[in-house]
Formats: sequence, structure tokens, C-alpha cells
Amino acid sequence: MAARRLPSPFSPATAAFLLAILLPPFSVHGDTTAHCAPINAASDRDQIQFALNLEFLEAELFLHAALGHGLDEIAPEYALGGPPPVGAQKAQLGPIVWRIVEEFGFQEIGHLRAIFETVGGVPRPLYDLSARNFGAIFDEAVGGYFGGKLEPPFNPYLCETNFLLACYLIPYVGLNGYVGTIPNLAKYTSRRLVAGLLGAEAGQDAVFRTLLYERAQEQVQPYNNITVADFTAALSELRNRLGMCGLKDEGLWVPPELGAENRTESNVLSLDFSSLAYARTPPEVLRIVYGTGDEHRPGGFLPRGGNGKIAMDLLGDGKC
Repeated sequence: MAARRLPSPFSPATAAFLLAILLPPFSVHGDTTAHCAPINAASDRDQIQFALNLEFLEAELFLHAALGHGLDEIAPEYALGGPPPVGAQKAQLGPIVWRIVEEFGFQEIGHLRAIFETVGGVPRPLYDLSARNFGAIFDEAVGGYFGGKLEPPFNPYLCETNFLLACYLIPYVGLNGYVGTIPNLAKYTSRRLVAGLLGAEAGQDAVFRTLLYERAQEQVQPYNNITVADFTAALSELRNRLGMCGLKDEGLWVPPELGAENRTESNVLSLDFSSLAYARTPPEVLRIVYGTGDEHRPGGFLPRGGNGKIAMDLLGDGKC
């Protein structure tokens, strides 16, 4: 598949291209209507347990990719009888990235333990971590923009760059959710827990983005002339579109209008005008993780929907 490559430094045409895909047809500062408002009535327990939907996902993805098995073999007590993920497998990783992914997988077990000990847990929901599901997501993001499906279908487990691009999808959404959660928590113990979780998720996302930044101008094989930077821009645009609440996601390279202090094209971290992390609400997170743009309609990584009161209530609102 032929496509345009993002040069560096940017030409005016490339800057216009990135502005077009990164600036949605709504305010950069987000939609302030009820559609994007936080769920104020939710308890601390419900808000923190909602985060388990992302923490379970990361644990299973990282552990399977590094070790070839997940929670059921390492810490089955946290699954609470929930079904094992579909399609998760060991990834082809070099020694450095393998150690990073293994470490992050064990970190996720710590996150589960911290949440379970503080507010209690919920059963692990069903996850679809198959290459087929990732392929569909990447088709919608990258193939959809560049004109057709990716051939062959994108496989996150095939090589190191592919897996890093798959990881680009996950921790960032989790950290957005934690940024959005902290202001709505009532208890000090809750805020302390979520602040710690936010720090860890932000660190993981920064590591993945840095590893990808080093490869930004490399072509993703075997897709002719589609670079790592192209993939990140398209994946960020997809998350903005599915989230439906403004620009909260940016790729590894941006025009200066979106760079730090409007002075950089480099974009190792995705941050707002004041270089603060973007916030997302539970409905926004679900729209993205479901891949449907609808918090009432499951799909994507969670084919049966999320667990916990917030996710299950939203599923119930959407039933006929």
C-alpha cells in the first residue's frame, strides 16, 4: 500500500495534513456539554473499579506478549473467575523491549493488587487481544485514512515495531482516564491511589512513545512508505474521533501550532496547550476501547462490555 510519508522537518503541506487529521471539527479544548461531562454521581469505589477494565487489559497484553501466558498462570486470584482473553500471544521482541514489556506486565499485577486492597475488585471481563481484532482497529485508523485495508492485515505480535504500535493504543487512554478521575474523588486514600496509578501509566506511555519516536521515520513493513509517525498520527486521530470530545490525542510529530509553546514539531508526549495531560471521562474511555464510538455498544477490546458498576450501568442504558 503506497502512502504519503511524513518528512522532518515539516513542509507546509505536511503541516496542513497533520492539522487536518489532528484538529477535529470541534473545539480543541473539548466539548463541555453533558455528552463529555464526568459522571458526578459515581462513588470513589465505582470510579476506581472502572479503571480495572484498562488495568486487566494491560496486564494480559503485556504478560502474554513477554511470557506467553497471563493472569491465570501468574495471579489467578485477581481474575475472580472472569474468562481468559481471546487471542493473546507471545510477541517477537528484542531483549531490551522484552524486558520492558515483562516489567510492565508485572507492574500491572501490582496495580490490580493496589485497587483490590483499597476498594475491592470486579471479575475480569472478556478481552479480544487477537491479531484479527488489532488488524481491524489498525484498518480503521491507518488503512481507512490511507485508502483501503492494510495488506497483509496488521499483526501486533509479528515484530517489535508492530507491538510497540499496539502498545501506543492502551496506556495513554488509561492515563487520560486517571487524569479525569482524580478531581471527582472524595477521599484522600482514593486520590493517593489514583495519583500513584496515574504516575505509573504516564511513565509506561512515555516509554512506549520514546521507543517509537526513535523509529518515527522508519517505514512499517511491509506497508510501502507508511512510517511509524504516520501510524501514530492516524491512531491518535481515531481515538479523537471515537472519544467525541475534542482534541485529546496527538501523534509523535505535530505542526508547531500543536507543539510545546507552539515552538516544537517534536511531540514525544501528548499534552495540551499548557503541557498538561488531557483528561477523559469513563464514557469517552469506553467509546475508544469498544471501538464503536458508543459507550452503550461494546466491541473492540471488550466484545461483551466492561465490568464494574459504571460500565455495566452504561451497557444497561443502551439496551432495548
